[in-house]
Amino acid sequence: MSSILRPTPAQKTRRLVVLAATVFSIIAAYGQMGLGLGQTAAEFSADSDATLRVAGWAFSIWGIIYLGLLAYAVRQVLPQTGESPLIHRLGWPSAAAFLGIGWWIVAAAIDWELGTILLIFGSAAVLIVPLVINAATLRALPRWDRDRWLVAWPLGLLAGWLTIAAPVNLLTVLTGNGDLPAMLSPTLWAILAVVAVSVLALVITAQLRIPAYALPIAWGLIGAFAAEQSRNPTLAFAALAAAIAVIVGTVVLVLRLKAGVEKPRPLDV
Repeated sequence: MSSILRPTPAQKTRRLVVLAATVFSIIAAYGQMGLGLGQTAAEFSADSDATLRVAGWAFSIWGIIYLGLLAYAVRQVLPQTGESPLIHRLGWPSAAAFLGIGWWIVAAAIDWELGTILLIFGSAAVLIVPLVINAATLRALPRWDRDRWLVAWPLGLLAGWLTIAAPVNLLTVLTGNGDLPAMLSPTLWAILAVVAVSVLALVITAQLRIPAYALPIAWGLIGAFAAEQSRNPTLAFAALAAAIAVIVGTVVLVLRLKAGVEKPRPLDV
């Protein structure tokens, strides 16, 4: 059960920072599109997607992700929300990730390619690492605990999507600049990226025991299958096979494995 400890003034400040970072990320995304400042994220991604392409409709997942992040942030500033271990330990990492995805929109708009790579990989890492570190605490939560649905799920969805978006971003930049290493063909580099994110999806899901992290990865792989069918069938069906493996593996990991008796460490205040 989530803690009902009242947050300290410093913790309240952190929660406000989380809310501000969330609002910034959403305004950056939808404000850029609405005002037409620079190139959109879709235009940036499509600029050099000759190695690995994801169908445009797959990016609609951002609407769900943003809604989840907003629910996560708004809940924290409500007076009745206590300072639970997950809120405490994931607060600052989540704020950093939200700022990162917001600034990624800016970097993409001005075509700062190196910046997009650093920001997307950094945002993914700053969420994945603390989620894995606190996996035992997450597994110890009752099934319907608010922290499971309003902390772990929103952050897991974002971390999962960034996990597949990051290598796509990297391949796009390398392809556009002609820097993709010649030791492998572009198709093999793309398949290697597909395999890597699929393995990561299952390894991390085995720790978290929730599907939130793996589902966006499977969704992105299905988007790659849809986009590559006519252009590169080999890559398309590799992506489809990887998506099926992730979905089936996630179901097995979440439903069939027993979490055991977890004893999360106490809140470190």
